Amino acid sequence: MKPLHEIIRKPLITEKANMLKDAGQIVAFEVALSANKIEIKQAVEKAFDVKVKSVNTALYRGKVKRVGYNLGQRNNWKKAYVTLAEGHNIDFYGV
Repeated sequence: MKPLHEIIRKPLITEKANMLKDAGQIVAFEVALSANKIEIKQAVEKAFDVKVKSVNTALYRGKVKRVGYNLGQRNNWKKAYVTLAEGHNIDFYGV
């Protein structure tokens, strides 16, 4: 298995992600494009010491951006929605 920091890039702490976390034990992460659901599940369980129920992934295409006369494109990225088992929780703030 790849190192954990190569699979899980960062947690997504947005308004939508916070609503999902409060409603249904779902946590969102930005993950590597090459990571599959099994690798994501194992990485989250090992990194945060929780039990994962399921993993859903979504691919996002990079936006085309313009800087003056030149056009460029942001990188493509992958988001993982991780559903935690009952009684498990991930606290990113540590409060």
